Amino acid sequence: MNRLINAGINGTGSCLPDRIMTNYELEKIVDTNDEWIRTRSGICERRISDENTATSDLATIAASRALENANLKPEDIDLIIVATVTPDMAFPSTACMVQKNIGAVNAAAFDLEAACSGFLYGLAVAENFIKTGYYKHVMVIGAETLSKITDYTDRNTCVIFGDGAGAAVVSEVSQGYGILSTYIGADGRGGHLLTQPAGGSRIPASVESVQNKLHYIKMDGSEVFKFAVKIMSEAAEIALERCGLKKENIDYLIPHQANIRIIDAAIRRLKMSSDKVYINLDKYGNMSSASVAIALDEANRKGFLKDGDNAVLVGFGGGLTWGSAVIKWKSIGRQENV
Repeated sequence: MNRLINAGINGTGSCLPDRIMTNYELEKIVDTNDEWIRTRSGICERRISDENTATSDLATIAASRALENANLKPEDIDLIIVATVTPDMAFPSTACMVQKNIGAVNAAAFDLEAACSGFLYGLAVAENFIKTGYYKHVMVIGAETLSKITDYTDRNTCVIFGDGAGAAVVSEVSQGYGILSTYIGADGRGGHLLTQPAGGSRIPASVESVQNKLHYIKMDGSEVFKFAVKIMSEAAEIALERCGLKKENIDYLIPHQANIRIIDAAIRRLKMSSDKVYINLDKYGNMSSASVAIALDEANRKGFLKDGDNAVLVGFGGGLTWGSAVIKWKSIGRQENV
């Protein structure tokens, strides 16, 4: 039997829009205030793309930075996976646009939609392509322009979401390093809790769908919160169990940046110290599939991840979906430009 190849992360990159929207700005356009937002979510500001910037634009820059970090050329990439709920358009895929933009002429390309779990779903797919030897280098990107589908008259959602893109190159790594396990799951019975109702085949775009604001994010925040608090720690522990580790073996945790109370609950359940958890929620808000990817890139470039660390990535999202990964970290090139 052929030996399975060790798949790991060989490079990371990210991109954030220049514009910063603070809680104080939101106070002027919706019935909310800075204290309410900070105490309930932990968010102080978020990045907002301008009207000329699409998801593929952010994804392209993140991918280019990941290539540079991995010391690879665009033509080295065999596959591009873009996880997003805000594609430039229904088709062609955002991944195909990124492929064109970066000149990855040898790459296959497709989009993956698992909401905030999308980047972790993409890692699981990429891992298996590398492990079997089918591909040598897979680019996984989580990218969102959620501001384009956010209702800024709905204080329950508009305070939460932001824009950004993060990318990782998955390639063969040294024996003993790399992705030790992944775990992805879904429960469609909770799909109605977090949706964008219109724009698909169920409710095609129409004057009525626009007037009824059905193209915006709709969320049952309290139910999503209950689900998230439970699944964050569970998903992490299952991924650890799959590779023979326990929560005591976690050296660094990179969680989905949705709500500080959810992250704090996961920290308590996993019995971790907060200084071993990467948090950028206060600066960026919830960027859906981009959140874990951007946090990973920042942790990499700032040198927080050390050689041999057991890093756990975990997230949850609409669908309902969840995902986690355990990575034995192998240090890669860093540039302090985040």
